[in-house]
Amino acid sequence: MADKVDLASLDKIVNDTIKHLEVGKEQISEIAETARQNRNELKESLDSIKKETLEVIEQVDILEKKEKEARLHLMKVSREFEKYSERDVEIAYNHARDIQLQLGLLRERESQLRVRRDQMELTLRKLYETVEKAETLVSKVGVALSYLANNLIGVGLKIEELQQKQQLGLRIIRAQEEERKRVAREIHDGPAQSMANVVLRVEICEKLLEKRPEEVREELVELKEVVKKSLQDVRKIIFDLRPMVLDDLGIIPALKRYIAEIQEKNTLFIEFQALGSQERMSGTLEIAIFRVIQEALNNVLKHSGARTVNIYLEQVPGQVNVRINDDGVGFNPDEALNSSNNDNYGLIGIRERVQLLDGDFKLVTTPNKGTDLMVKIPLKPPLQQKEPRK
Repeated sequence: MADKVDLASLDKIVNDTIKHLEVGKEQISEIAETARQNRNELKESLDSIKKETLEVIEQVDILEKKEKEARLHLMKVSREFEKYSERDVEIAYNHARDIQLQLGLLRERESQLRVRRDQMELTLRKLYETVEKAETLVSKVGVALSYLANNLIGVGLKIEELQQKQQLGLRIIRAQEEERKRVAREIHDGPAQSMANVVLRVEICEKLLEKRPEEVREELVELKEVVKKSLQDVRKIIFDLRPMVLDDLGIIPALKRYIAEIQEKNTLFIEFQALGSQERMSGTLEIAIFRVIQEALNNVLKHSGARTVNIYLEQVPGQVNVRINDDGVGFNPDEALNSSNNDNYGLIGIRERVQLLDGDFKLVTTPNKGTDLMVKIPLKPPLQQKEPRK
């Protein structure tokens, strides 16, 4: 905790702060204007990409019908070979192959366009958030200027709050670095090792192809399994970073899928109930709720020894409520929330994430009596209505 500051020092701090706030207000206004321009330009580009994507999708649909017709014709020619010449069979085969190649290229183009569209939609949402935050900051800075210019009441408390926010920021940075380390370890121990194994097996296949080609098939089957496992690892890492189903379908489907995956790998029984309105919330709020529940379940799996967990997600007018209780061993909440032990960063991270959203965090637990975690977060109007994924 910083040493106490006398009034003269406080006066100097306030005057310096006012000057910096005036400069900051102008800079934030410029940021907001730039973000608005970027948002408008990106929206135009996104509309163009969406139009192109729809055109490609229509082409794929048409070509799929043609490909099906070509395959049926080829099957007919092959089956009734006595009615057709070899040239007819060859033409039918080449025609079917050409359509399949065209279809493959179009599907690849569709996939690329979808990726670009999704990335641009994500960037656009962030730009909307940036504009709103900048405009909010301009308003808040104006209030702060008026407040600081008129009196010194409460400045000491404000300084203390800033120090707390600084500590919160440092803890968030540490948590981010820990997450990066975890992802790096997962990639190194999983997909990276598997890819090295794939390279080695491909080299083996090359050698077998020259000397013992009959063994190549068996080696390729094993290689296929290695690639499948690597793909599963990569998808898990991607889901842990940010589940795509959360952006596409919303918080409830994302949670159901996540809970199903946990139950497949553990003996823990999880009952999930979505109550009240099930309308989509803002992306920021949905990811925050998902992370709260994800971290809570991680804590249950790692520490509680629980057999059953109940999760309730309730959306009521102006507020969303989350409750997670288990029948595990419980713990001392004061020690857990005030300890510097890395194992407790999960609970601390939940509390700080909720506080950043102006929500309420309540933890009820005692040793050997389970844990009850309750979170209430105010609902704010979304920046824009999310368009459904096509």
